[in-house]
Amino acid sequence: MKQVLTIAGSDSGGGAGIQADLKAFHANGVFGMSVITSVTAQNTCEVRAAFDLPEEIIRAQISAVFDDFDVAAVKTGMLSSQVIVDVVVDELKIRKPPSLVVDPVMVSTSGFKLLNDDAIQSVKGNLLSLSTLVTPNRHEAELLAGMEIRTREDAGVAAKQIAELGASAVLVKGGHLDDESAAVDVLWDGEKEAVFESLRFDTKNTHGTGCTYSSAIAAHLAKGCSLEDAVGHAKHYITEAIRYGLDIGKGHGPTNHFYFLDATPK
Repeated sequence: MKQVLTIAGSDSGGGAGIQADLKAFHANGVFGMSVITSVTAQNTCEVRAAFDLPEEIIRAQISAVFDDFDVAAVKTGMLSSQVIVDVVVDELKIRKPPSLVVDPVMVSTSGFKLLNDDAIQSVKGNLLSLSTLVTPNRHEAELLAGMEIRTREDAGVAAKQIAELGASAVLVKGGHLDDESAAVDVLWDGEKEAVFESLRFDTKNTHGTGCTYSSAIAAHLAKGCSLEDAVGHAKHYITEAIRYGLDIGKGHGPTNHFYFLDATPK
């Protein structure tokens, strides 16, 4: 079984962050390991607090994983400070994982800021150049590309602009685009554009969607899929996970990572 590492923050509500990543890894056929960068106090309604782990603990976790496991891919999520981004960049330059999927987590669904301003510059200047793929949503892509994104055409332009920052490939996720009938994601691989389209569901249960999607892509890259195929497989997975999302909690419920295990007739 291929082994995949997530470097991200912990979600006490279980729907996003490290918890979502590990579920998505297993659901997509790989073994997941984790390096926790930050601990958050959150649920389906809000992020109440966040605490960054010390630099030496983050380094120690990365070292422990790479010294023992054959890491086929790495996915990064919440890297809240410049210090954390720089630590992760330093370690990844040494470890050189075959694939790196960067999910540039910046703001929670409830509006809690998860990435400091100084860290944004470090992500743009140092982390993106190491990535196999970066997976911003509309709002993250607007910040990285410095432009407004409303349509799939805008997403394609933004993807190319973000690639110019050093990313090998960019997937601008369309869950927040103006098209109300479909969820359209635009992939720029440095040479050509590919569009991935699925139904858009009228649901509030989308907590952890970005984390889950990027983790599924990392899983399929680890298993040897091409970039376009990995995104295609992951797009199908996240679409079904949203379709059968869990209506639990009082806010935005989580996606259903193991929807395929539910024996209840649909």
